[in-house]
Amino acid sequence: MQDIIFPLDFEFKITTFSNDFIVTDANGETISYVKQKLFKLVEEVNVFSDQSQSELLYSIRANKWIDFSAAYVFTNNIGQEIGRVARKGWASLWKAHYEVYDQNQQQDFTIREANAWVKVGDALLGQIPIVGVLTGYFFNPSYHVMRSDGTLIATLKKQRSFFGRHFTVTQESTFESGESVRILLSLMMMILLERRRG
Repeated sequence: MQDIIFPLDFEFKITTFSNDFIVTDANGETISYVKQKLFKLVEEVNVFSDQSQSELLYSIRANKWIDFSAAYVFTNNIGQEIGRVARKGWASLWKAHYEVYDQNQQQDFTIREANAWVKVGDALLGQIPIVGVLTGYFFNPSYHVMRSDGTLIATLKKQRSFFGRHFTVTQESTFESGESVRILLSLMMMILLERRRG
């Protein structure tokens, strides 16, 4: 996932039992295939170069089996830790809040939901028969990736679609070396968690 051409598209597959999605760049080229392992006490996600799953690029693994405030550690294909993302448990109840750390455990980014009311509306109307199917067209949350000084780096936005299948990542500011991979892995894990919550 080097020399990435933004914006990126995350498209979830609905024809498989796995929680998986394809990431394509602005040219429509596949840059990764993300697959979450099911029925695991400790959450684990693998990031492959494509759907053939022949080349493992990265792994994401929770540091504990109760995931309310778990941290998710990123490792490359030779097992080296390259960073992590941590969900802030109580803070995320109302508005999604994650912190991104580098390989030296130094926090360098925060991911925050732009508008908590969008999630509330989606969750409430999603419980109503028939109407619930349409919420993906009306409630589309955005998530901002920011530096500690408040600089907006990237935005992930849910696109109008049934079942919350499509998400777009746009680059808002210049990334430094190594940051793009850490940001993308964080957004991949975050969207798996947030999509499950509604």
